[in-house]
Amino acid sequence: MAPRARRQNGSASRRGWRQLEALVQGCTFDDFLLAPQFSMLDRRDPASIDLSCRFSEHIVLRRPIVSANMDTVTRAPMATLQAEEGGLGIIDRGFRTGDIEPQVREVQAVKRTQHLVIADPWTIGPEAALAEALAVMDRRGVGTLVVVDAARRLVGLLTQRDVRFIDQGRQAARFTVAQRMTPRERLVLHQGRLSMAAAERLMVERKVKKLPLVNRAGRLIGLITAKDLLHQKRLPFASRDGQGRLLVGAAIGATGDYLERAAELVKAEVDVLVIDIAHGHSVVMQKALEAFRARFGDVEVVAGNVATADGARFLARLGVNGIKVGIGPGGGCTTRLTTSFGVPQLQALVECRRAVGDRIPLIADGGIRRDGAIVLALVCGGDTVMLGSAFAGTQETPGDVIHKSVLLPESQKVVKVPFKVLRGMASIQAIKDRLDVEDDDEVDLEALGAEGMEVSVPARGSARSIIGDMMKHLCSAISYGGASSLDEFKERVRRDPNRYLIPLSASSRRESYER
Repeated sequence: MAPRARRQNGSASRRGWRQLEALVQGCTFDDFLLAPQFSMLDRRDPASIDLSCRFSEHIVLRRPIVSANMDTVTRAPMATLQAEEGGLGIIDRGFRTGDIEPQVREVQAVKRTQHLVIADPWTIGPEAALAEALAVMDRRGVGTLVVVDAARRLVGLLTQRDVRFIDQGRQAARFTVAQRMTPRERLVLHQGRLSMAAAERLMVERKVKKLPLVNRAGRLIGLITAKDLLHQKRLPFASRDGQGRLLVGAAIGATGDYLERAAELVKAEVDVLVIDIAHGHSVVMQKALEAFRARFGDVEVVAGNVATADGARFLARLGVNGIKVGIGPGGGCTTRLTTSFGVPQLQALVECRRAVGDRIPLIADGGIRRDGAIVLALVCGGDTVMLGSAFAGTQETPGDVIHKSVLLPESQKVVKVPFKVLRGMASIQAIKDRLDVEDDDEVDLEALGAEGMEVSVPARGSARSIIGDMMKHLCSAISYGGASSLDEFKERVRRDPNRYLIPLSASSRRESYER
């Protein structure tokens, strides 16, 4: 682009942002409709429309959906599903202070789910008891152990096929691993690295499901499995790292054990850390980020929450890679009710975007109660949206299903309905669990200053179908907006917001959003 064209483009963009900021003062998602434009799309297919976005400066996602770091929303199952669908899950820090290992295990579970090459497969020695091997398989949830000697030279493979019909009790005690494994001389293996295409050809040709990789000395350097190859094909939009593993993030606090927690999560190869506190524009956050950068250098870090231009600039100056925007809009948050502080979420997103420009991605955290609000959040400043209550009660959320008696008004019959718990991370119970203060009396608990609530939500199916519907609706919105990709849609709205955004009266809001 010529210098003059760049200046004109930049000027139009700045003018659009000024217009947008004036439009959204005091407003949130239900205060606007978007005016339909001439559509250029033949199909509204999420598989063919580019929905790419940035979660943070160095993490690109194929879908702009992130599951919230809430202890009733995101643990390993949810984070795995989110990454498989092209988004990202942030493992919560809802574990008791000092209890770091459970969160680390959740991250490791996601990172070990899928690979291109498993660089560190589970191993065992040939002289180990078969009972020990079976226990490792059961504990780690794997069906294959690579058998290596003390020098890590490949000796064989022990798979579930090798131990089929072996009782874990008396029978397993009679055997060693060497007696049941498939020895190296009967294995198909490869010396050195190879591409996925070459690995697939070799495995098809030799009719094997496991392909160990060794170096010239015969030492194990990796393992390729047919299951992982199939995952790569079946999930083309999945969020992956350079080794083909699923991306996963984890939350830490800004006081207490946050540096120790961060250190263990970095060792577990977490892809991004989120320093998450209720008020990110604070001296507490400043001290935390300065200490974090001093110890961990350029580790990818997102911080929040903020809701003003000053708050966004404050975090940008401290060197964050992404900013969470939202003070009090979430369904499980009571900050605005209890303190009267906050900024309407649409206004907050536009102000923060104008403050930091396009360099630092923004995560729109909270206030999204329908799929259409995702569209407004993305075109008015957000790069991704963070969702909690949208996934509440799904199969992948943690927690037990409880059955409650519900009266059906039509028939006056009482039926048992399954529920799960959803709670804000600033609720009394979440604070109690995280700080290990179960024995405190009511006065002490009141002193904690809770700004969240706990509710029961109906149990339902998988979050996968929810994400699928969201992406279909987002693609429909791109079509209505006269664009061919998410980035183009954002650019069109931000350059000429008056052409798109229609402020709603009370009656038009009822017509649009009350059903």
